[in-house]
Amino acid sequence: MKGLTNKIAVITGGLGDLGYATAQRLHEEGCRVVLVDLQPDMEGKAGLIHAHFVQLDISNEAAVEKACEGIAAQVGNVHILVNTAACFIFKGVEATAADWATINAVNIGGTSLMAKYIVPQMRSNGGGSIINFSSVSGFVGQSNFATYNATKFAIRGLTKCWAQDLAPDGIRVNTLCPGYIYTQAFINSCEKLGLDVEEENKRAAAMHLLNRQGRVEEVAAAAAFLASDDASFITGSDLLVDGGYLAK
Repeated sequence: MKGLTNKIAVITGGLGDLGYATAQRLHEEGCRVVLVDLQPDMEGKAGLIHAHFVQLDISNEAAVEKACEGIAAQVGNVHILVNTAACFIFKGVEATAADWATINAVNIGGTSLMAKYIVPQMRSNGGGSIINFSSVSGFVGQSNFATYNATKFAIRGLTKCWAQDLAPDGIRVNTLCPGYIYTQAFINSCEKLGLDVEEENKRAAAMHLLNRQGRVEEVAAAAAFLASDDASFITGSDLLVDGGYLAK
């Protein structure tokens, strides 16, 4: 894709299934990649794609500011920010104040803090691209998902506001909205709940017009497109990678 060679890309949640697949794709496209994650890189994933790794709690503003300064000093000013990091709390009206504080601090606050401290670097570069991960859960109601869906709706709102605010700086801001994606996290959650993985996969597949869950590589390809010059006239948009989930 056009315009990605030697661009510096930061991916939050970079050790997760979607974050790492996005990092791999951007690396293949010629980007210099920085993985940001709450967990330590015990498996050496960053080394496999020659990426810089930063262990960071994105809900901690002082830590975010320091980390972003370090990225600029050690790697260079950032051109691309991909916010995949998320907290997963699935509750309805029974959600506590602590539940709301936790999920909002990461999904809304952390996404916002990363943009706050990366945008000045993008301005120095003369522009950039921010890709915020929402979900099909940011468009519809789902039973007992109120906490999670509220944040994913909010991400779409943030994106549209930032697109207006940052357009004069040449910074494009878009949301990427996956449907159900077949990930290791999906497998782990099935096993944790004592559910049959293949049966759950079939159930999830039937929710999509294409009758399957998506693949991480398909989401990563969409992220690379939005980051690239091929998407130079796209900002403030929601890109659905949902296999027709919302068309049903």
